[in-house]
Amino acid sequence: MSQDIRTRDAAAPAQGERRSPWLMLGVATLGFALNFWAWALLSPLGPLFRDDGRLGTLTEADVSLMVAVPVIVGSLGRIVVGALTDRYGGRVMFPLVSAATVVPVLFLAFAALDSYVLILVGGFFLGIGGTAFAVGVPFVNAWFPPERRGLAVGVFGAGMGGTAISALTTVKLFTNVGETAPFVITAVALALYAVLAWVVLRDAPGRTVPTTSLASRLRANARLPLTWQACLLYSVAFGGYVAFSVYLPAYLKTAHDLTAADAANRMAGFVVVAVLMRPVGGWLADRMGAVPVLAGGFAVVVVGAAVSAGTPPLDGIGTVAFLAMAAALGSGSGATFALIAQVAEPSRVGGVTGLVGAAGGLGGFVPPLLMGYVYGRTESYAIGLWLLVAAAAGALLLTLTVVRRTVEAHTTPSPVDPTHA
Repeated sequence: MSQDIRTRDAAAPAQGERRSPWLMLGVATLGFALNFWAWALLSPLGPLFRDDGRLGTLTEADVSLMVAVPVIVGSLGRIVVGALTDRYGGRVMFPLVSAATVVPVLFLAFAALDSYVLILVGGFFLGIGGTAFAVGVPFVNAWFPPERRGLAVGVFGAGMGGTAISALTTVKLFTNVGETAPFVITAVALALYAVLAWVVLRDAPGRTVPTTSLASRLRANARLPLTWQACLLYSVAFGGYVAFSVYLPAYLKTAHDLTAADAANRMAGFVVVAVLMRPVGGWLADRMGAVPVLAGGFAVVVVGAAVSAGTPPLDGIGTVAFLAMAAALGSGSGATFALIAQVAEPSRVGGVTGLVGAAGGLGGFVPPLLMGYVYGRTESYAIGLWLLVAAAAGALLLTLTVVRRTVEAHTTPSPVDPTHA
């Protein structure tokens, strides 16, 4: 271990000794939720903009691109932000990311709402909010012992419920209070949180700080077998969640003739179920292992997507299928990061998280564009849902073979008796 790492570790307890891990987890989860609230502001408004004509004639593909742009930027940005968090810690990165997200939120509110091109520009930088995930996972991971990291990271991951806040409030505020209202309120919340995070958050005592360059760490993390395996799993689990959370309002409005407000409310229900199941997935992975939790979740997605491809009515099996998929995708997302927390070296968790988080976001970027493209040519969403069936089946096979062997080969010492691993 280098002298630089030893010096920083020796100083760390002075920063963190008076902080509770659960307080750190709570503040980090709040920050994740607020940043994801901002990240998802355009999703509920997409169908509304298409119908009111303010942006001209928008096709389904245009709406898909509008709601997907923040996803792609937030996803790719996680690669760098995760590595920076390994280096500088969550105490610096959480306030920085939150404050930076305020700028595109206000730009959308006061400069972009009447221009499709400017909305795309604002949405591009709105993606900064999506990088908060890559800050929180290594930050929380460092505060908890290995046997509790699945639960802790799962609880943090429940902050993705910020998309539900957006779904429940954005359209109502936009139409009843004022067009800038949802953006201004979100910007104020982010600014206040940036101050709170700077005052309250502290990095965990004993946190190891890498001294190698950002580029070398990214290359080393990308070569780990765990990284690419978790990338594939998370691109289906969290990618499926993101895809539904940003595109479900447009899908429900088109396929089931719902109003924009009703579609947004139903999307919020999907998000809530997924959010509640994420810490459950992490908790189960701590006790049962990540492999059975992931396998069970992907099996449910295979069945749920196959049922949904037939567009069953929402007053029966249709809603059951979507909520079952929400539960499976949420638990699978939690289990994926429980796997990373248990297998990856602590000093690499941020870098691995960034790469895996990027894969998850990219997994959510492609489906809305594909669904919009397919619907525009076939007036059916069935092909897109059958592709989800294929992706989930592939993830299930990967989990039961390659990922299982990776877990079995892992020999890093832990408090768990290896005879029960």
